[in-house]
Amino acid sequence: MQRRTFLGLLLTGIASLGLSGCGYRLRGLDTPGLALGEFAIAGSDSDFARMVRERLESNGTRVHAQAPLVLNLGSEEFREHPLGVQDTGPRELEMSLRVPFSVQRRSDAAYRLAQQSLEVVTRFTVNDDNLLAQEDLRAEARQELRREATRRLLDRLRSLE
Repeated sequence: MQRRTFLGLLLTGIASLGLSGCGYRLRGLDTPGLALGEFAIAGSDSDFARMVRERLESNGTRVHAQAPLVLNLGSEEFREHPLGVQDTGPRELEMSLRVPFSVQRRSDAAYRLAQQSLEVVTRFTVNDDNLLAQEDLRAEARQELRREATRRLLDRLRSLE
């Protein structure tokens, strides 16, 4: 049994050394932030736009009005619908966020990323007995959706490197 374990570990080590030797890397590792130097953000002044600005700046990207690339953000569109048919008791709801965006060069107004939409979805459960908690759960779900949409937007912007 010890010989099999040793051979299994040896083969795993050889495979991982072979993959790392040929330059294989997992996507997302060794990328501390965006390599884009400057961005301007145009569009609606929403919580999502503020969150994107903060994340870009925290990743080392300068955000100012005269930047060579313009990130055009549309307005946030939240949708909510029930998943079950119950009228009373705990209900499961699904909330989605859709945000259109594009990236343009300022010099010739050419699109680096044409008009696209981000759409993220989350589920949560509400109870009619506690109406105040329902609003807190909805606000928490909106924040979670904005964070996930921001993460996905930054992943798409990495393709511009």
